[in-house]
Amino acid sequence: MTSPQTTPDTPQTVAEATSESCSAHAATGEHGYTKNKEAHVKRLRRIEGQIRGLQRMVDEDVYCIDILTQVSASTKALQSFALQLLEEHLRHCVAHAALDGGAEMDAKVEEATAAIARLLRT
Repeated sequence: MTSPQTTPDTPQTVAEATSESCSAHAATGEHGYTKNKEAHVKRLRRIEGQIRGLQRMVDEDVYCIDILTQVSASTKALQSFALQLLEEHLRHCVAHAALDGGAEMDAKVEEATAAIARLLRT
């Protein structure tokens, strides 16, 4: 299977323009989350602990409603993390692309919109 060809007259698809690429990352050597990476990893480890707690609850035959309460807390924690990551992406990658304008700006806005739509579906 071949990938779609682009020419100077053909804009890149969102996947091509954004997949592992960000002009802000190229310019600064950092992702939007880099400055808070340690805090993010700590937060994700805490969420991982919550998920392991869910496994333990099921293994120990805990009451369904108690497990669902923990599922809700874990879901909220992941949503909160996702919103923080999205904010950092908007401030870093999308803002940088907006300064440059053109096709990359359009691609980054489309990419962020799609990410927001995915978050709203959860």
